[in-house]
Amino acid sequence: MGRIIASDSGNLDLFIEYDKRQKRIVCYSGGHSSAIVAIEVCRRYGSENVVLLNHDIAENVEDLDIKRFKREVADYLGKEIVFANIQDLEGDALPDQFDVCIKAGAFKVGSGSELCTSRLKTEPFYKWLSENTDPANTVIYYGFDPKEIRRIQRRSGILGSMGYRTDYPLALWKDRTIFNTGEIGIDPPLAYGKYKHANCKGCLKAGRLHWFITYCDRPDLFEKAKRAEDEIGYTILNGQSMESLEPTFRKLQEAGVEGNEHIGGVSFWSQVKRSGVLLEPDSEDLKPCECVF
Repeated sequence: MGRIIASDSGNLDLFIEYDKRQKRIVCYSGGHSSAIVAIEVCRRYGSENVVLLNHDIAENVEDLDIKRFKREVADYLGKEIVFANIQDLEGDALPDQFDVCIKAGAFKVGSGSELCTSRLKTEPFYKWLSENTDPANTVIYYGFDPKEIRRIQRRSGILGSMGYRTDYPLALWKDRTIFNTGEIGIDPPLAYGKYKHANCKGCLKAGRLHWFITYCDRPDLFEKAKRAEDEIGYTILNGQSMESLEPTFRKLQEAGVEGNEHIGGVSFWSQVKRSGVLLEPDSEDLKPCECVF
């Protein structure tokens, strides 16, 4: 997918040179998988034409240790991180997911996709691609693993329709060189202690397990979610507001229910049932995070 294979013309040198000129865009989220992809791509092709493309996220919702992690991996590779941010904003000027939704007066857009992903990631991503790349000479890399075939198919289809080739080293490359950044002395983000991903805290796509963790660990974000629901006039979760969930979450916390995405949705809901607290299972907790570029 991401490599130019020599044709039977026999002019191998020409194809190798063309391969070196390819612009290789790593969708560099700040998570562990995208970091491994960045390392694999640089090791295979050299780092000269590799771009580590990131959407910087407001510090109040992106763990500072994630920012540390993506800087350390970029330094290891000798690369600068290239940012494609909403309206080219930086630092304290960056809005979080609640800010962009309050400004737009909605949590979702069009077909029902979350507005925060569109504003903070998708739109800046396509804008950057249109201004900085030639689809015929660009390969875009994602950190999807072998269990995420549907996501691979979806990304391949979307970007393929725009003329871009995509590649998925964690799922498709057999000759891998690294599986954990600990192998190069870089600790994965501390956020993975409780979360399965390195996306925003207070994720608007997540289910009640994530929001229970947010209630326990980030009451400031839980309060901001309540204010956003009040201002917009809609709930983040289907049919249940954060304000209505707050007493239930308080009881779960007092009952010692564990707030950790790694235990899995099934285990979490089993704990909820044993606690005697009345809360219906949420199918959103069984889905993978879909917040991509």
